[in-house]
Amino acid sequence: MKNIILSGGSGTRLWPLSRKLMSKQFLKLFNGKSLFQKTIERNSNICKECMVISNIDQYFIALDDLEELNNEKFNIENTKFLLEDIGKNTAPAIAFSALESDKDEILFVTPSDHLIKNEEEYKEAVFKAKELANKGYLVTFGIKPTKPHTGYGYIEANAEDVIKFHEKPNLEKAKEYLKRGNYYWNSGMFMFKAGVYLEELKKHSIEVYEEVLKSYEKKQIINENQIRLKDMQNIPDISIDYAVMEKSDKIKVLKSNFEWNDVGSFDSLIDEISSKEAIEIDCKNNFYYTEDKKVIATIGVEDLIIIDTKDALLISKKNQTQKVKDIVNKLKKENKEITEVHSIVHRPWGTYETLIDDNGYKIKRIVVKPGKRLSLQKHFHRNEHWIVVSGTAEVQVGEKTYLVRPNESTYIKMGEIHRLSNPGKIPVVLIEAQVGEYTGEDDIIRIEDDYIRNKNV
Repeated sequence: MKNIILSGGSGTRLWPLSRKLMSKQFLKLFNGKSLFQKTIERNSNICKECMVISNIDQYFIALDDLEELNNEKFNIENTKFLLEDIGKNTAPAIAFSALESDKDEILFVTPSDHLIKNEEEYKEAVFKAKELANKGYLVTFGIKPTKPHTGYGYIEANAEDVIKFHEKPNLEKAKEYLKRGNYYWNSGMFMFKAGVYLEELKKHSIEVYEEVLKSYEKKQIINENQIRLKDMQNIPDISIDYAVMEKSDKIKVLKSNFEWNDVGSFDSLIDEISSKEAIEIDCKNNFYYTEDKKVIATIGVEDLIIIDTKDALLISKKNQTQKVKDIVNKLKKENKEITEVHSIVHRPWGTYETLIDDNGYKIKRIVVKPGKRLSLQKHFHRNEHWIVVSGTAEVQVGEKTYLVRPNESTYIKMGEIHRLSNPGKIPVVLIEAQVGEYTGEDDIIRIEDDYIRNKNV
């Protein structure tokens, strides 16, 4: 059995904690681990292999998470990545994974951003689903609802048979579903044989099947664990529910009792993590989160969720945080970068954090992993000054290569070809000061790159 992990996402529902380049599955909010890591750990005890469907922007963050888990219980070599150049929803993503698998392989499809407890009950449900999948069924996992939730789709069932899939209801409908007792939350988890899924996709959504096949045939194999999927623009953007599950006559629903939370809003997140301490006067029922150690003080407020990051502050009434995505849509029109980039940005060679960004200059803290190096590059609009804080950096400027040690610095003139490397065994930490008319991340011309990237990725 192979675990197919869907790991895309635009980072809108938990903004400003999550961003396009740091979606919620990578936030280390759960005892120092991310939802992505917890998904890997949970399913590596059940499945022999893992295939992650993601995009190039998030690939290196996922790789960092996997490297942290790489121990005697989890072998990173058992994980393969399929990287989409365009996100086209779950039906095409799962089809790619099925094409990359033997037709009789059981695929256990899971999102990467759900929190699951009662793992013994979870395992029991998975193995029951496997029995149905071996018989040729497409199995979906229905979660027994604990309250009339309006943020989930529902599955109406008669024992293991699906009567109907229902869209997210209003509160009145959700209460009715809860009373009836045969309605279950649609978890977004599935299990089936790879060949059965492809047959049903071809039968019910032929255009999706054909366009996925065309794209798959043009795939780029980077190495044995990384495949890039190309020419996806003509693939319909459609979920597995619409493309297959609501049309097929081979569907079974497995009623599941394990604790499940899709952490789809701050209202659901605050059920799982603790509020930061605050000094309150005449306040009640508030939740606070801050990324640093600043003191929080409030007067005369109640039922608020306050999320403070280094570059953004969100204040919302409880039970209204589903509207965060509307805030993100407004911000995209005014300040696109703040919805996409987190204060700490992950790259294949390490991370950088923007400390100051003002007219004419930008200051960053850069960390380069041992044995890694940045691309050979140049800039047309800025000069750069590097000051090494710890570790020893190897710097190439033009035809010269030299070492820069702690408390030493170097200068790269606008237009000069240069590269920064870490030949040592500890991370190199440096401060970069950029000065110029334009300091945007897209002012990078790559001459050579170890990671086969384009532009500013």
